[in-house]
Formats: sequence, C-alpha cells, structure tokens
Amino acid sequence: MKALLCRELTGLESLKVEVMPDLSPGAGEVVIDVKAAAVNFPDILLVQGKYQYKAPLPFSPGFELAGVVSAVGEGVRHVKAGDKVMSIVRHGAFAQQVLAPARTVMKLPPETNLEYAAALMLTYGTSYHALKDRGQLKAGETLLVLGAAGGVGLAAVELGKLMGARVIAAASSPEKLAICREHGATETINYSNEDLRERIKEITAGKGIDVVYDPVGGAYTEPALRSLAWKGRLLVVGFAAGEIPKIPLNLPLLKGTSIVGVFMGVFLEKEPELATANAKQLLDWINSGDITPHISGRHSLEQGVEAIRTVAERRALGKVLIIP
Repeated sequence: MKALLCRELTGLESLKVEVMPDLSPGAGEVVIDVKAAAVNFPDILLVQGKYQYKAPLPFSPGFELAGVVSAVGEGVRHVKAGDKVMSIVRHGAFAQQVLAPARTVMKLPPETNLEYAAALMLTYGTSYHALKDRGQLKAGETLLVLGAAGGVGLAAVELGKLMGARVIAAASSPEKLAICREHGATETINYSNEDLRERIKEITAGKGIDVVYDPVGGAYTEPALRSLAWKGRLLVVGFAAGEIPKIPLNLPLLKGTSIVGVFMGVFLEKEPELATANAKQLLDWINSGDITPHISGRHSLEQGVEAIRTVAERRALGKVLIIP
C-alpha cells in the first residue's frame, strides 16, 4: 500500500509518499481500505511535533476517515470484511489502508456517501457536541460562529440552523461568507473590514448573542465574549489564529455568562455512549439530506502536502479530502 509518511517532525516538507507493507489486524483491530480521509488543523500540529499527542516516527498523519473493512482481528464482531465504516484514529488515515482499534470503528448504512462520512465526525461531531451538549443551544436563540467558513465553523452554521437558532456567521472574505449563507447563516460579518462588536450590536439591536462558537481565538474572542447576552455561553473550540487569548474574568461575572471548553478527543473517550448517539443522529441527517458537508477540495496522496497546506493557511472552505 501507499502512505503519506512523516519521518521527522519538521513540518509539511518532511512528508513523502512511500510504499509500505499491507496491514494485518491484531486482536481487537480492524484494517480499513481508506476511500476518503479528511484534513484537519491538528494534522499540521502533529507533523510539527506540537500536538498534545506525539505519534511514533515514522507515521502517516490523518485522524478522520471512511472506507471499507478489509479484515478484522480476533474478537471483533460488530463489523466484517466488506462493510462500509467510518473511524477516528490517532494517526494513519492518509494512506491506502489504516489499522483502527475496533472501538473507534462505526458501521455505516449501505447508502452512506463515504466522502460525506469522512467529513463528519471531527467537524460535525465537534460542532454538534459543542452546540447541543456544551452550549445547550435552544431553538430561537442567536448563535455567532467565528471562523464560520472553515470545517468546524461551517458545520456549526449548518447545525445551528437545523437546531432552530438564528445564525450569524463571521469570516474574513465575501467568498467565505457567501458559502456560510448557502449553509444557513441569516446574517454575516466580515471581520477583516467590519468591527465585530459594532456589527453584533447592530444585528441584534443591542440584545447580544446567546452562544458564541469560537474555533479561532486570538483577537476575536474577547469582543465576542463582551457581546454575549445575559447568561450567554462562549464555546472554546480551538485557536486557529495561533494565539490563546487571555480573558479578564470580570467579563463573565458581569453578565452571568459561561466560558465552556469543547474537546472532542476526550469526549470520545469519556462519554462513548453519548458520542455514538450523536454520531447516529448526524448520520441520519446526512442520509436524509438535512446536512450536506461542503467539500472544497479532493486530493490524491501525492497532492497531500498541498491539501494540508490549504488548511494550514486557512484557505479551505468547509472540508478538504485526501482520496488515497
């Protein structure tokens, strides 16, 4: 099989496509022929050695994938060879085959689009967990999504609309905001040339935001926090801007607001039953057409470095896939 391999933690330029031996499953493992793998921001951190999990060298990056089971190890009963599945692994998805722990492998209905399934769990899964479980978003509330045209951001826009919220999308260009409107945003803010707080005041007639979905961090977090309504919730999803903001703690005190952390990786480990229920709901919405992942790029393994760079440089709209 072919794999996009990282042999040293020097960033994207260290990645090369190499031929590797085919994989065989051990007890409790599943070999999946990868049909599509999604690029996510942690992939960049992983090959730079900056992610909280350190993969043993050499390794293939890639967390999120969908494909067809090739073989199963001893003790695996819930899937068999030939089944369509999706999985989240610690690394290894940017290859023609991946070895996944059986507990991370979910069988898919036969009609499921595998490209959509590959784009589901780390974006829609994170956003659904954030909005439903952590943010307690209710129909009729106002949701502000920062970084709204990225993978998790666009998923949050679409899910917020589906959950009955009024969705305000904030992004950095007219092209990105047009995609957000297509996926359910009712109002938009271009924070490259508009004042975030003033536009929020204008759009909400001074009432403020009920829930802020923030995968960006940096300079946008504090003005978004200051724009919350009484008992509003700021969801801390990530720091794509590269800066972890420092928040004056008098701000949540003044309006009774909450700053709520969202960490999908630990959620999957600590609450697997709820995570599975969330995934089944998302699959139902995918197969019914209620949500449609926006895939802006499909790349071969040989184009994998450019695919990851597109996400690293925040040029991606929605999801970028590698098709091994």
